[in-house]
Amino acid sequence: MITAESGEPPEVRAAAAERLTFFADAVIAIAVTLLALELPVPSGVTNADLLHSAYEHRQEYLAFVISFLVISVQWRSHHQTFRHVAVVSPRLTGLTLGWLFLQVITPFATKVITGDGGFQFRFGFYALVEAAAFVMFVLMVREIRRSRLYREGTPPEALSRPARGAGMMAVAFGISIPLSFVTGWAYVAWIVPRALASILFRRRKNRSPETGSTAADG
Repeated sequence: MITAESGEPPEVRAAAAERLTFFADAVIAIAVTLLALELPVPSGVTNADLLHSAYEHRQEYLAFVISFLVISVQWRSHHQTFRHVAVVSPRLTGLTLGWLFLQVITPFATKVITGDGGFQFRFGFYALVEAAAFVMFVLMVREIRRSRLYREGTPPEALSRPARGAGMMAVAFGISIPLSFVTGWAYVAWIVPRALASILFRRRKNRSPETGSTAADG
């Protein structure tokens, strides 16, 4: 269902939705590229020197993998949601730009978290950026549903499932901030929601095999 909020023809507003989606994909690609550009190159003359140098930069490499996975999860949720979006509203455009801003900030936050000293501040900054990004995505889905910007016949689960996943991740990143004052393993909290979501989805799929393909597509 689509609710018109302007006097523009439907085809013009539909084109705007496609352009916003393409723009988001381009920005995500840039964010991932910036992540890779920040990776340190191992140095040394012998194989042993190179391996030792790579080991010394293990935190940077691990942070890259984590950030790549986080951005990938958010892009996947965006892709799953926006393929059902027919038109956009000014509010959805603004929320999307805010979400993309946080994606571009992620490479900087990744560099911050791999620095020396002040672990709680560095960790908290990174977790806060990612929690805000997931919250922003939830607000995007809320706007899509509130203003009925989705295509005719879109199943409710196609919008609610990505929003639930994003909400769980926002809570996980938020909880990890106070945990960082207790343990250096606070980042484990980021993994738990995805693992639980996968388990619950598989159980649901096994209980309802007739709707499995629909749930998987959503």
